[in-house]
Amino acid sequence: MLQPFVDIWRQRELFRAILTRELQVRFRGSVFGWAWAILSPLVMLSIYTLVFAGALKVGGSRGDGGRFDYAFSIFVGLVVFNFFSEIAYRAPLLLAEHKHIIRRSIFPPQILAWIAVARGGVYMLIALGVLLAGQLLVDQSIHWSWLALPFILAPLCLALLGIVWILSTIGALTSDLNHLIISIIPVAMFATPVFYEAGNVPEGWRWVLYLNPLTGIIEMMRTVILRGEWPDLPIYAASLVAALVLFYAGRTLFMRKKTILVDII
Repeated sequence: MLQPFVDIWRQRELFRAILTRELQVRFRGSVFGWAWAILSPLVMLSIYTLVFAGALKVGGSRGDGGRFDYAFSIFVGLVVFNFFSEIAYRAPLLLAEHKHIIRRSIFPPQILAWIAVARGGVYMLIALGVLLAGQLLVDQSIHWSWLALPFILAPLCLALLGIVWILSTIGALTSDLNHLIISIIPVAMFATPVFYEAGNVPEGWRWVLYLNPLTGIIEMMRTVILRGEWPDLPIYAASLVAALVLFYAGRTLFMRKKTILVDII
């Protein structure tokens, strides 16, 4: 059970070297460089705040929600969904993208999933920092519940690792998956509580929404960040179990097909 974590620890220097290179390449050639990593979520949060709390004057989804609550609620959903979508778009072509490394040396291809999630996680954390700064500016206080955020993000990262292994395995076998993902992701946004909360869905259909592994993560982050409350333990336990199932299922599939995949790409 601990073997995936033991492997990545042993390969930490290789992981660090490739991740550093990919982060450096991300904004190469731009004038502002890494400033875009902060400016992009800052501009997005500002626009949502101006539109929903200013022009449209949409209130919070809760009875006691402030005027900024709905804009911040959407931004929480977008932070998580954008993290997922970046991973999903890239995963089917991940092995082909690094085939020059995989073919020419003794390279552990399973490490690419860790690098992809870590790369997306860096930008997600920056966006999350912008969100927390905005919430601090509005509420003028820091909630102790924010300490639960690392524990909420852990199942998210585990689930995404499993998704990367699954999609990269299938994507190496057929290029159709890449086209399918491009078509599905925009639709998946509406099946994820980004622009609404799970509580707004009729109770009879709410269980269907929670089949989406992102639902529990987004709802817990809203509870922790916007309401200053600790996450619901049953929802957290279910999210953790689902994440572990995805993680180990994806890892098992990839390791069984690894030799074939290296030959195919």
